[in-house]
Amino acid sequence: MNRHWLRVLLSLIILSFFLVHALKQHEWGLINRIESVAYDIRLLLTMPGTRDDRIVIVEIDEKSLAAEGRWPWPRDRVARLVDRLFDHYDVKLVAFDVVFAEPEETSALALLDELESERPAGDNGLAERYRQLRSRYDRDRVLVEAVDGRNVILGVFFFKDTGPAGNHTAGALPTPLFRRGSFTGRNVRFVSASGYASNLAELQSKAFATGHLVAVPDVDALIRRVPMLYEYDGAFYESLSLAVTRNVLGVESVAPVYSQESPAGRSDAEIEWLEVGDRYVPVDAHVTALVPFRGARGSFPYVSATDVISGSAPRDALVGRIILVGATAAGLLDLRATPVQANFPGVEVHANMVAGILDGTIKENHADYTLGAEALLVLACGLLMALALPVLSPVWAGAISLALLIGVLVLNMALWHFANLVFPLAASVLMIITLFLFNMWYAYFFEARGKRRLAGLFGEYVPPELVEEMSQNPDSFTLESQNRELTVLFSDVRDFTTISEGLSAADLSGLMNEYLSAMTRVIYDRRGTVDKYIGDAIMAFWGAPLHDEDHARNALFAALEMLSEVRALSKRFGERGWPELHIGIGVNTGEMNVGNMGSRYRRAYTVMGDEVNLGSRLEGLTKSYGVSIIVSRPTRDAVPELAYRELDRVRVKGREKPVDIYEPLGPHDAVDAAERDELELYREALRLYRAQNWELAELQFVNLAKRSPQRTLYELYIARIGHFRARPPHAEWDGVYTHLEK
Repeated sequence: MNRHWLRVLLSLIILSFFLVHALKQHEWGLINRIESVAYDIRLLLTMPGTRDDRIVIVEIDEKSLAAEGRWPWPRDRVARLVDRLFDHYDVKLVAFDVVFAEPEETSALALLDELESERPAGDNGLAERYRQLRSRYDRDRVLVEAVDGRNVILGVFFFKDTGPAGNHTAGALPTPLFRRGSFTGRNVRFVSASGYASNLAELQSKAFATGHLVAVPDVDALIRRVPMLYEYDGAFYESLSLAVTRNVLGVESVAPVYSQESPAGRSDAEIEWLEVGDRYVPVDAHVTALVPFRGARGSFPYVSATDVISGSAPRDALVGRIILVGATAAGLLDLRATPVQANFPGVEVHANMVAGILDGTIKENHADYTLGAEALLVLACGLLMALALPVLSPVWAGAISLALLIGVLVLNMALWHFANLVFPLAASVLMIITLFLFNMWYAYFFEARGKRRLAGLFGEYVPPELVEEMSQNPDSFTLESQNRELTVLFSDVRDFTTISEGLSAADLSGLMNEYLSAMTRVIYDRRGTVDKYIGDAIMAFWGAPLHDEDHARNALFAALEMLSEVRALSKRFGERGWPELHIGIGVNTGEMNVGNMGSRYRRAYTVMGDEVNLGSRLEGLTKSYGVSIIVSRPTRDAVPELAYRELDRVRVKGREKPVDIYEPLGPHDAVDAAERDELELYREALRLYRAQNWELAELQFVNLAKRSPQRTLYELYIARIGHFRARPPHAEWDGVYTHLEK
């Protein structure tokens, strides 16, 4: 497996971890924790921060404790608070975030009980007097009478500890809202209690309703949810906020709303909402609802309980309001940790829930489509990144990752704001960040290291663009020795010995540096590989290490451009007083052996073989034929868009098989009419020469030499015809001339 697909595979493995979480097959604690933080951030950014005057909190604060005494207060004082609220302030209802579980014991009642036990039998008058006195000093009875017939909602507290304390029960439970048989749903896991603390039986019987006071903290101990229903012993009890809302709306009952109905009925359905009159409360699988915090503490009016009892509280602040009575004094231990504030009054949690149900602002966080939609989002983003990032540059990878991240955030906030939906965010965001960081790490530690290794191996041979291409496609090349069709180029500076003798060491070094740099740049521009410099000679090849379909074409065009570059260099060199340069170039195409070769002490990526040697021989023949470039027939055939002059059919030293050699002239349309006519005359002369018609061939070459006296080629053939006249070849001669020198 190559590095690209290994990187894709590892990215897919990372994706699978997040996909498993999104499908709820296995939930990762860290992702859930970050999900909670993401929820908190969205909540804090979007809280309205406005004050809701419909609900007033009558607080048992430090001022009230200082004025009325420590809590719990005598029940007659609580009764006085209830009387004041209804009689003087004309409130809509009163809900207590307080439990009255135990009867109040007073010294007067204890004394009466003692006297009652010593009363003589049959003294009915004394017994009646005892009953009158007990009624006067029975403060619980005073509270019962204050509650009776009024819109008073009491609280009940449930325990879910597994220890002995968790099984404690006190007071009388209210009538449950549902029984287990009437409320079952798929994946509904009710919050269950093992014990409770409720109100005195007589007091409980007089209340309009009773709601539980429990808000369940998350694993980080922050209150974000309230169970709308709490289960105890197969019965389900409503929350304080649900009871208050029912009273305000005049609703007798609550109906569960399911996401689907199965043929078997609701036993295979999933609960999504609680219907409270014309209001709908979105709940999750535990029938808990998110608290729609309006803001920090003080989003609802606060009035000190002692001011209500004394009647000094402004009447306008309370008339017609929903009243929640609860403790806010630090010593009463009803301050909760919430996303909006570390010490948040528990009674204001209930106030937020009541306002949220009435206004329909409770966020939905449990729906059938959420599970599948999150998984699809994670899968889509993950697949895109897993397949795209391995082939992109760090800049583009970062841009795409950032675009996906912004897209996910915008989509999530749109669902939050417009659909009132808490769509999971952490898995998709963490996956995008993780995949981006992984791919950057992989690119740095593996691919960058591979690039450095390739640069070390090939940096002096091939252009940087090819090194980059090789690093992106490691399977596209190999260092192992192999036979492959390539094109090799040899170049050499004419009369270099004479040039070197006429220059100082510094000038010679400067000339060679400029010359070799210019030639190498041309080779690199044509995707060539510089094999080596041998003094003034250059050996280069095309088609390796990266495969190149146009290796012959690139090599030949590089040769032509090298000639142009040498002419430009010679002009600059002449201005410095340096000699003019002339080079010869041989180009051959054929099967060669290429690979990393050498000894255990030193190795190099090079080409070898008979076709390589032929390329060197062709360069050596350029001076003899008076041309700058000689190419073999395979090279000519691979680049048909150029015009050529056939030079000869030769047998070079060390090779028995004859070779047709050519001089490239440039594009066909660049050859003018005069040169085309000369080429036709030359081809006829060459035909006569190979037919051993020496007289006519010589006459033709002499005429060509007069026409172009600068062309050495014609003089070469005139001299060769003179040689063959003296020593004729055999009758079956194929026109091949054997060169004995390299």
